[in-house]
Amino acid sequence: FSCEWARATFRFRQPYSDLAYALEAGQGGPRAVLMAVQAHVIKYLLFERDTEDTHLQRLCRIGRREQGEALAMALVNPLWAAGGGRRAVVCLLTAATHGLPSPDYRADNLAERLQLFEFSEKAAAQEFIFDHINSFRGEGGHGVILFLCSLLFSRTLER
Repeated sequence: FSCEWARATFRFRQPYSDLAYALEAGQGGPRAVLMAVQAHVIKYLLFERDTEDTHLQRLCRIGRREQGEALAMALVNPLWAAGGGRRAVVCLLTAATHGLPSPDYRADNLAERLQLFEFSEKAAAQEFIFDHINSFRGEGGHGVILFLCSLLFSRTLER
């Protein structure tokens, strides 16, 4: 992955602002993934979240916690769909490296730190993602890469 991809995270605009629902997206490769997740964020905030606000207020009157809830839901839905509605795999980074060096493998300080968590219930996966939401939106967390790896493992390499 390039430096641009390694830095890409799911970062929202300022809470309680007119664009509180919007993910920040720079130029380049990760932007397409961010925009796909953005569509799920808006769908959740407008049509799935239980609130008394009007449609426009549903988008703007959200705080940091609601941003995290929207992001967790926006991430779990594609993961669950990739797993055929039966499973989701969430990838997170650990501090320790795993695996033994091999002449055929070039360490990238990312793949050897991935830890996989498999869920057979969508609600459990959503709760886990929400509990670890800073792994996806925090600086230096490789959030977009973690989401892509989670998609691949949810779908399985065979499929």
